[in-house]
Amino acid sequence: MARFVRWAALTAATALLVTGCGSGGDEGDDDKGGEGTSSGTPSAGSPDPGSRLPAALTSQKLDWKKCEATEDSAAPGDEWRCSTLKVPLDWSEPEGETIGIALIRSEATGGDRIGSLLFNFGGPGGSGVSMMPYYSTVASALHKRYDLVSFDPRGVAASEGVRCRGDKEIQAAETVDGTPDTAAEETAYLKDAADFGKGCAKSAGKLLAHVSTTDTARDMDLMRQVLGDDKLHYFGISYGTELGGVYAHLFPQRVGRLVLDAVVDPSAGTVDHAKNQARGFQRALNNYLRSTGQDPEEGSRKIADLLKRIDADPLPASSGRELTQTLAVTGIVLPLYSESSWPTLTSALEAAEDGDGSELLTLADGYNERDASGRYGTTTHSQRVISCLDAKQRPTVEETKRRLPEFDRISPVFGAFLGWDTAGWCHEWPVPGQHDTPEVSAPGAAPVLVVGNTGDPATPYEGARRMADELGKGVGVVLTWKGEGHGAYGSGSDCVDSTINAYLVSGTVPKDGKVCS
Repeated sequence: MARFVRWAALTAATALLVTGCGSGGDEGDDDKGGEGTSSGTPSAGSPDPGSRLPAALTSQKLDWKKCEATEDSAAPGDEWRCSTLKVPLDWSEPEGETIGIALIRSEATGGDRIGSLLFNFGGPGGSGVSMMPYYSTVASALHKRYDLVSFDPRGVAASEGVRCRGDKEIQAAETVDGTPDTAAEETAYLKDAADFGKGCAKSAGKLLAHVSTTDTARDMDLMRQVLGDDKLHYFGISYGTELGGVYAHLFPQRVGRLVLDAVVDPSAGTVDHAKNQARGFQRALNNYLRSTGQDPEEGSRKIADLLKRIDADPLPASSGRELTQTLAVTGIVLPLYSESSWPTLTSALEAAEDGDGSELLTLADGYNERDASGRYGTTTHSQRVISCLDAKQRPTVEETKRRLPEFDRISPVFGAFLGWDTAGWCHEWPVPGQHDTPEVSAPGAAPVLVVGNTGDPATPYEGARRMADELGKGVGVVLTWKGEGHGAYGSGSDCVDSTINAYLVSGTVPKDGKVCS
């Protein structure tokens, strides 16, 4: 996954609402094969490691206790309970070493309970334990019939969370130019990328080779068994849609009611995914500019010129820090995740044009999980170890430079950053990637509801149809919302919410292609 599908963006965009403030492969690459690694997506007919799990895992009893506060969040209310699920470190050796997966649950509030509804909010690298209590207000209609359950995937937060560098190192790295213009900047960019991978390897150790999406999908099926559910009922958002698709491929007969919202295109490799995001964020930026009465082409050119000036001469901020070009782009990205945050973007851009980088820097800090004391979260660290294990392709600098003109044509504002990201994100990564694109075909599975938002910046709408097509005929069912922002459920459309609720609560499958405006 490229850098702009981040858990931090979802949580920070949620904060803005309150306060007012995959995968590898080249274009056209149809190779779905793995590299023979134990946790890679298996071919059809491969033995299921879960079929030979020891009883100590399948029969384990979860010890649900009151959730405790963490460094990042306060303890949730008394209705929430937390526990730890034991899973194999290496799914090819199910009787070997185990690790703990942190869980959170609130039991159904009404009668006629259906079962558990498992959530993954994206990233990869997002903490479901932290997010679930906040999201439960959005999912209140579902809470009546389901136990709401989420988890920290392996390598994330309380589930053996990985920290690849310290706070001072993270802040120092923010001065590295994300779009190198000189040989010296290019050298610094690649060195920083390689150093990050070394830090991840030191922190994660042998876990680094066992944090793939396939590993987590297998964890989810053990979770299903231990929670006592015959089928998996699941709600995946953003990267969570890829995870849900991989689960459906591995366990089609165990698919219950699955919702995939803000869909990652499973047919896109590293380069195509970055191009998709460049198109998505540029599309969202164009829509924002139109809403302010500006011509999108002229407005984008103005923003691109601003970024060039900041690249040459970073802007001062009230905190005493500087707004670099890379931080400025990050600050622009965040408000595009939610239409209600667009006025914040207007204010920040106007201030930057006047020579003050404070507002864009504040937005960038929110996206990067930096608090006022200079402490950073580790979502990006977890995201990188997961996505770089998933992705087999490692574009070279030479390949990237040849593609940059195309990225610039797609988006004059975001293209160069996402183009360079394909070379730097997994540069000299300590372990090889597993596949070119994730396998999500699920013949025989129950219908899966695939929800696409026409204005989604991070996971463009086209990915929903591609996910449905790859899930297979009679499995993938597309629901379209003509709206803005990242994700559709709970974003203001009664049509979307009622359709998803009817599917999850009553099993009512809408007609494929239903449109909510």
